[in-house]
Amino acid sequence: MAHSVLFDQNQMYGNQLPADGLEFYQTQYVDPASTATGAGMQGSADEFYASSYGTAMPIVERSWVAAFGTGGFPNEAPLLEELGINFMHIRSKTLAVLNPFKPLDTEIYDDSDMAGPLLFILILGTFLLLSGKSQFGYIYGVGLMGTVGIWAILNLMSQGGIAVMRTASILGYCLLPIVFLGSIGLMIDFKSTQPGLFAAILPIAWCTYSSATMFVTVLSMSEQRLLVAYPVCLFYTSFALLTVF
Repeated sequence: MAHSVLFDQNQMYGNQLPADGLEFYQTQYVDPASTATGAGMQGSADEFYASSYGTAMPIVERSWVAAFGTGGFPNEAPLLEELGINFMHIRSKTLAVLNPFKPLDTEIYDDSDMAGPLLFILILGTFLLLSGKSQFGYIYGVGLMGTVGIWAILNLMSQGGIAVMRTASILGYCLLPIVFLGSIGLMIDFKSTQPGLFAAILPIAWCTYSSATMFVTVLSMSEQRLLVAYPVCLFYTSFALLTVF
C-alpha cells in the first residue's frame, strides 16, 4: 500500500513559489499486517515472522492436554531440578550413612537437600503410627528445636560456620538407623522386653558416629569430634525414646 501526499503550496501560501522544490512527496511504507492477510498471502503468521525477520517463533501448545504431557518450553529445566531433588545425591548420602567408615565425598554435602530427610521422617512417623504411637508432632518439634540448637553450637565452635539447612540435611540423613529401629518396633514391643531397651543403643551410636563424622569432615573440626558428638547424641537419643516409648 503506497501513500502519497500532495502539497498545493500555491493555494496555501498564495503566489509564493517553494524554495526547495518539494511539491510532491511519496513514501513506500508497507503494512505487514495487511500484507499477511491479503489475498495473495499464503501461510501462517509464524511463517511470515520467519520470512521477515529470519527467525521462527517457538510454537508451544497451550491447552489442558499439554499440562499432562511431556512437552514444555524450550531449554526448560526438569521439574526435579527446579525442586532441588537429586536422586544421585540422595543415594550417595544414604550409602554414606549406612557405611560411616567409608571416606566421605564432601562435594555431595555442598547442597542443602531436604528430600531425603523429609522422606525418612515421614517413614518413621508412619512406623510409629502403625505401632500405635501418634508422634508426628513430637518428631517435628524435637527435630526443629534440635536442629536449631546444634546449628548454633556448630557455628560457635567452628571458624567457617554452617548453614541451618545444611545442618538439617545432615541430621536428617543420619536419622536412618532410627527409622530401622522403628520398623523393628512393628514386630517387637520394646517396652515389654528388657533386651528391646538395649536394642536402641546401637542405632543411637550409629547415628551419632555418622553425623559427627560428617560435621567434622565438612567443618574441618577433627580435634573437636567428641564435642560435636555429645549434642548430636542427645538429639538422636530423643528420637530413640520416642520410638521405644
